[in-house]
Amino acid sequence: MRSWHRYALGIVLGLIGGLALAVHQVRGGLAEATITNGPWTTGKSFGTAAADSLTRARVALGGLLALPAKEAMYFTASVDDDGESLDGRCTYIISGAKLDGRWWSVTLYEGAGWLVKNAANRWSIPAHAATHHDDGTWSFTVSPDEQPGAWLPTGGVEAFDLTLRLYHPAAAMLAAPEKGLLPTIQRKECP
Repeated sequence: MRSWHRYALGIVLGLIGGLALAVHQVRGGLAEATITNGPWTTGKSFGTAAADSLTRARVALGGLLALPAKEAMYFTASVDDDGESLDGRCTYIISGAKLDGRWWSVTLYEGAGWLVKNAANRWSIPAHAATHHDDGTWSFTVSPDEQPGAWLPTGGVEAFDLTLRLYHPAAAMLAAPEKGLLPTIQRKECP
């Protein structure tokens, strides 16, 4: 083999290996850049100038049209309060008190990040649509079957996750999201 063939082969193999490593790193998730608050996870550098290139690439891949942190914080939950994976065949009660921001919504996604097909054509519960209680708390149900009050259908998928969007979060939430008061996710029934 001629020496220029070896160089060309080395360059091609290096490019393929580098591309494979880059794809693996970007698709590898955000575990090392996240913080946890109950069943919810987020990152302090998401949507900020402090985010490194790898974090920005991962957020771009998984967080389409993400806003800067001062405008919106994103919390994701794929487990309930007991650490069990969220199952679309089960019923959950999501509840909380006033969140430390101007407005919020919770959206249900399949594990691949897509909205779940359901007969009610409902994918999100905004703050005003939750059931508000006299003690200042709120709640809604996540279930495959229609429920009274505020209800978010799962479509019966095996696994799902919830994304809480907190718009115009207060300074305390921006500084220490791991200490903020976030909703609980309690499993009620499961087949």
